[in-house]
Amino acid sequence: MDQIDWNQLRAFLHAAETGSMSAAARRLGLSQPTLSRQVAAIEQRLGVALFERIGKSLQPTATALALLEHARSMGAAAEELSLAASGHAQTIDGVVSISASDVVAAWLLPPVLRALSEQAPALRVEIVTTNALSDLRRREADIAVRHVRPSEPELIGRLLRETTASFYASHDWVRRHGHPRTAADAASQRFVGSDRQDRYLGYLQAHGLPLTPQAFSCYAENSCTGWALVRQGLGIGAMMDEVADGCSDVVRVLDDVPPVHFPIWLVTHRELRTARRIRMVFDHLATALARPIA
Repeated sequence: MDQIDWNQLRAFLHAAETGSMSAAARRLGLSQPTLSRQVAAIEQRLGVALFERIGKSLQPTATALALLEHARSMGAAAEELSLAASGHAQTIDGVVSISASDVVAAWLLPPVLRALSEQAPALRVEIVTTNALSDLRRREADIAVRHVRPSEPELIGRLLRETTASFYASHDWVRRHGHPRTAADAASQRFVGSDRQDRYLGYLQAHGLPLTPQAFSCYAENSCTGWALVRQGLGIGAMMDEVADGCSDVVRVLDDVPPVHFPIWLVTHRELRTARRIRMVFDHLATALARPIA
């Protein structure tokens, strides 16, 4: 097989990442027919179909997913080569995507990224807010802040620290309902839940709280929304202690119930760790998130 044309490979890479010929063409500054011809050319050269066309969107085939890792590695290498050739090898620019839970994204990352923007003003950061584990192997994000240790061999993770979460209620709620302190006290109180499938209920029961489905006054799958409901006095809710410490309108309740301990991991793909901009962001996050937020 002849050597693959880089323009064709780049067209494939961006089409796979955007899921759209038109979006990939806009990203590369090409017309859509030009990009479509480049993708068709690489499919013909390889003798395989790389995409399934579903309406206006593209779904990478199994073959495409296998090639995607190599294409991304070549793309990162090409970016490094371009920086070196232009004499700006120390310039940090481009986009780095960070996946994090809603609480981490809303409370922990903003001050960290503000400091980062002062160090690298040309760098752009995309926050992927999700409480699910983003698949770094498929490049749903470049870096992820997780609360579980990565198990995938192609990922590298750094344990930054352990943190805690406790139970809180608004001052107004405590004035109206009293200050529950023990697990037994929780049985007669109302809570803000996170789901109606009793997963959160099961977790609270496993933590020693004798609750039933009737204990919940409302539900919010998004943790930041749930925290807003707690602060408005709709019930008791759990929150990271370092986040709650910055909210003067809440007070810790169920004081005799032990806090929940969980880790903060920083994770990226082994290959991406060598890209200068991703390495810089990874190291900055590792340093800043290694200590509680002020």
